[in-house]
Amino acid sequence: MKMKLRMTLMVVLLSTAATIALPPDTWKVGKFWWVDAGPYIDVTAHADDNDPHVALKDPTIVYHEKRWHLFGTLRKKSGTVCMQYLNFKTWKEANTAQRHEISFTDKYHCAPQVFYFTPHQKWYLIYQLAKPGNKPGMSPYCSTTTTLSDPKSWSEPQLMVTNPAPDQKWIDFWVICDEQKAHLFYTSNNGLMWRRETTLENFPHGWSDQVLALKDDIFEASHTYKLKNRSEYLTIIEAQAPGRRYYKAYLADRLEGPWRGLADNLENPFAALENVKQGMKWTTSISHGELLRAGVDERMEVESSHLKFLYQGVDEQGYRGNKYGGIPWKIGLLEQIP
Repeated sequence: MKMKLRMTLMVVLLSTAATIALPPDTWKVGKFWWVDAGPYIDVTAHADDNDPHVALKDPTIVYHEKRWHLFGTLRKKSGTVCMQYLNFKTWKEANTAQRHEISFTDKYHCAPQVFYFTPHQKWYLIYQLAKPGNKPGMSPYCSTTTTLSDPKSWSEPQLMVTNPAPDQKWIDFWVICDEQKAHLFYTSNNGLMWRRETTLENFPHGWSDQVLALKDDIFEASHTYKLKNRSEYLTIIEAQAPGRRYYKAYLADRLEGPWRGLADNLENPFAALENVKQGMKWTTSISHGELLRAGVDERMEVESSHLKFLYQGVDEQGYRGNKYGGIPWKIGLLEQIP
């Protein structure tokens, strides 16, 4: 009797398991769905009567010593563009956290990336800076510190690339390293993504000439990551739709490429108004953002099974009704769902 009961139970369990539809592998089918918790961080919580803040955007973030450390681009009404730093324990505290302005120069500098470079045992902040005499005008710079939480401890700006391509625009610089090399990615606002490389020993200098990494209907803010527990790399890149922005995604087995489309159009985007199931009443754009990382170092690893995406957003009126420098971007967070 007991044997028959066990056999019957096994048949039932196997039959039930056969009817359960397992979720498809996101990294094969390229289907992403998100929920949005609303705007977390804006500039209104820390107004400046002398020079009102217009936007906080281009976020980069790491989790270190039980706190989130966030850097972003700060735009002011006067036209000043610099950076702002804040840290907090929980996301509920994010918008009220103390703000610290980081101004390396009175010239335009923005779009930071922060990470810990293990070989040097230092934190690096990569950003673009416009200095008179630079050709082209915007170039990649870096600063370092050993104390991430001290916004006054960053070193003076250091030019990274001394062999730019003549007369080419380049924007939104991003560093990621493998076991042997550091790779520098950026876009040129014309559907092209570029790559340079240097040895870990020579970083942050010694960059090769640029090579074309990807050609598609892409815009800017390309960010590249290693997928944890997988042998693939992920690049996400901002694209333009009528009156708004959204994100595409590409995969590669090596940082040298080739890159293949994963979620690379508005009908099947990485992150857009169309594939956010909850929220999104405050914004129609998903623009310049960064995935929350599994670590803090130069490998740029992200959890492949559960992505979280920190991004800048704005509603249609704010996007269409202002010149570029006057768009009131806020920072929100998307969380991937099955």
